[in-house]
Amino acid sequence: METKTAFLQIFGDSPMLKVMDFLIVNEDFDYSMTDIASQSGVGYSTLKLFWKKLEESKIVKQTRVVGKAKMYRLNFENPIVKKFRDFYWETTKHSVHGDLKEKKLLAVR
Repeated sequence: METKTAFLQIFGDSPMLKVMDFLIVNEDFDYSMTDIASQSGVGYSTLKLFWKKLEESKIVKQTRVVGKAKMYRLNFENPIVKKFRDFYWETTKHSVHGDLKEKKLLAVR
């Protein structure tokens, strides 16, 4: 069973959001498109439908080439990506904080 992050539970799990979710949670590493597709739960052909847009918008950037695979990560030099990451983690924090508060109230009853 696939568990959704707090962000995806709130905003839905469209393919693009699943990819962004994966790249933010795993921002310390770079990945091939094949790895991004499989790890985010998005089909490779679906990823290809919007990947070019992410590159052109400088949301993702190529970091290196390993064999024949181009490796990518989020482009944190892009102010939009920085704001999205802040929004992502604030959403997660708010959701987790709310869940903990709710559990604490239920435990008191």
